[in-house]
Amino acid sequence: MRYLTIVILVLLTTNSFGQSKKDIMEQRLTIITLGVSNLKKSTDFYETKFGWKKSVSSNQYISFFTLNGIQLALYDRKELAEDATVNSDGNGFKGFTLAYNTKSEKEVDQLIEELRINGVEIVKEPQKVNWGGYSSYISDLDGNLWEIACNPFLGIDEKGNVKE
Repeated sequence: MRYLTIVILVLLTTNSFGQSKKDIMEQRLTIITLGVSNLKKSTDFYETKFGWKKSVSSNQYISFFTLNGIQLALYDRKELAEDATVNSDGNGFKGFTLAYNTKSEKEVDQLIEELRINGVEIVKEPQKVNWGGYSSYISDLDGNLWEIACNPFLGIDEKGNVKE
């Protein structure tokens, strides 16, 4: 009976590969891919407006930018939708934002001014927000929203990574 209880517990807490159910998928991201309407123009936007450098993995079909351990990829919107077998139509708010967190409100203000000078659309001016932080929103050429924020509840290390 004791052996049967152990077997049942193992079956209840593991998947078909014998892995613990809590370990089905590691808690991490490797690539965020944005579907863009014009790859060349969008790549130029991130290179000139943000000052980012393309990864050597980039080619004529996709642009990669290495960000603190993950990749931001830019790929043709229609081809990305086709790959995912979904409709490429879609406009307005996409239901997500990308965030760039700074260590201070002053850094938010400075970065927004620099982006403004570079011709980036400022969607929302920097301001104190209801969750206790300070933030602003900008838009890339395809309407993807980037929050530029200082979150006093989120530690940022010297490399710009989130501290746990």
